[in-house]
Amino acid sequence: MALPDILKKNLRVPVVGAPLFIISHPPLVLAQCKAGIVGSFPALNARPEAQLDEWLAMVTEDLAAHDAANPDRPAAPFAVNQIVHKSNKRLEHDLRLCVKYKVPVVISSLGAVEEVNQAVHSYGGVVLHDIIHDRHARKAIKMGADGLIAVAAGAGGHAGTLSPFALIQEIRQWFDGPLLLSGAIANGGAVLAAQAMGADLAYVGSPFIATEEARAGDDYKQMIVESKAADIVYSNLFTGIHGNYLKGSVRAAGMDPDNLAVSDPSKMDFEEAGKYKAWKDIWGCGQGIGAVDKVVPVAELVERLATEYAAAKARITG
Repeated sequence: MALPDILKKNLRVPVVGAPLFIISHPPLVLAQCKAGIVGSFPALNARPEAQLDEWLAMVTEDLAAHDAANPDRPAAPFAVNQIVHKSNKRLEHDLRLCVKYKVPVVISSLGAVEEVNQAVHSYGGVVLHDIIHDRHARKAIKMGADGLIAVAAGAGGHAGTLSPFALIQEIRQWFDGPLLLSGAIANGGAVLAAQAMGADLAYVGSPFIATEEARAGDDYKQMIVESKAADIVYSNLFTGIHGNYLKGSVRAAGMDPDNLAVSDPSKMDFEEAGKYKAWKDIWGCGQGIGAVDKVVPVAELVERLATEYAAAKARITG
């Protein structure tokens, strides 16, 4: 199956910027789109809920103005992440706004619901659903998702434990539609490797936390710059679902990252998570941050990814 046009539109490098809870907001998304990758943000980052209308108006109007002024380098599309979990009481409200603004790409997480897919399809939008294993991938496609985001071991925030090789090859045995790969992808060579494995696009999150446009504190950004893969801990204590976090932030909160308790998965509650209780002090991050050595503007990071991607291609074909 060919990749939908919207997922190829004006891309400088085949990358989708992952939606970062708390951190992604219009300045980051706009910078990503204008630099030539798909920018995204979680709908729940707009608080109070009325702010989502303002954000969507701002992003759509700004991108339209950019394209009119720069016909030779139009922006890539943007995406909104919807948490399809029973504790997200805003889902219906937020989905209506996505329909109102005809959001090009909707990323659904923590639940595959047919009605969400139908709403996005009603205006021609594309739905990508993130999964951590093959069983959930099959359910998502059965429910009408257009594509999948394979969240492999090493991804920032909520993440799985499977090797990207294992996860991608299992999905590609039965699915030929849009497939993205997430998990420790932080340079252009890794983007190309994701495609060589069978993915269409790379899903990159943690490196964008250490950018000037990200809505993260300077201490958070600096910790990413100073940390390596060994400084990441995988735990379900903080939200009820396993994810990767910076050990330094866990220590700063008064806990031992090497001796964390196990949480009840039913603890996941996006009414509480949306108030930033778990994520404000315990910082999500993936294992790929060894490639991040300074805080830079988004445009500079995308330029680096594009240069590394081209160099990796030349190295292999050369």
